[in-house]
Amino acid sequence: MIGARDVLTGSAAVIHAVITKVKGSSPREVGAGMYVTASALSGTIGGGQAEWHAIQRAREMLAAGEMRARIEIALGPEIGQCCGGRITVEFLRLGESQRAAHLQRLEDIALPHLLILGAGHVGRALARVALTLPWRVVLVDTRAEELALAPQGVETRLTPLPEADIAEAPPASAYVITTHDHGLDFLLTLAALRRGDAAYVGLIGSETKKSRFKRFARETGDVPSAQLVCPIGAAGLGDKRPEIIALMTAQEIHAAFADAACTNRTSCTNPTSGKTARN
Repeated sequence: MIGARDVLTGSAAVIHAVITKVKGSSPREVGAGMYVTASALSGTIGGGQAEWHAIQRAREMLAAGEMRARIEIALGPEIGQCCGGRITVEFLRLGESQRAAHLQRLEDIALPHLLILGAGHVGRALARVALTLPWRVVLVDTRAEELALAPQGVETRLTPLPEADIAEAPPASAYVITTHDHGLDFLLTLAALRRGDAAYVGLIGSETKKSRFKRFARETGDVPSAQLVCPIGAAGLGDKRPEIIALMTAQEIHAAFADAACTNRTSCTNPTSGKTARN
């Protein structure tokens, strides 16, 4: 399987297959889709025999020069699936203008941003975990030697002013502050909280460090600190290994991003936190 952009910008003819109707139980929802060429595939409508049938139908269209098609698939034992529902899949052969529209739609889907401020052991461990998730991850530090140890594939930023990266981040970003200096930790945490639009602000440390930060914030100005998560990765139950802190912190960030997404919908429930948002 390759990326959707690679399929849409390639020279091969492309069929877009999308679920347009679901009755009963289904492994994917309405709107789930995939791009199919004669030799490549990007995306999924749920896998299994249902997806295999859809891929075969798309490739029949490519071979026959068909433009549109629609099939219904019963998700029962006759095709080796036990969902018990039924899906309708519609197929469209994409022309140049339609490819451009799909590419633009991909560009418009902004990934949540995670800024990890501090490329020490915990920062690098978190970056390694976050790389596997659908986020844009940026590891920021003032020290070139620490950034040189970053996991392969992680976007890094060497800067003497990491607070500028906080200021320039998009709304609803997540910030994890885990630098080598407590004073810098406090300044960066304050900068993230002052934005007022963060999905998550996490500070490495302890309850004692959190109390000290609150005093610092009061002395600096009236800055809300209720949003602050400190210590990060508390579900690790005191396990101080960077890998455990990173894993638990990633879970916290995932829940925070889901809650932030809920605020943009009329009503939804975040399955991670159990919170329901209604606007």
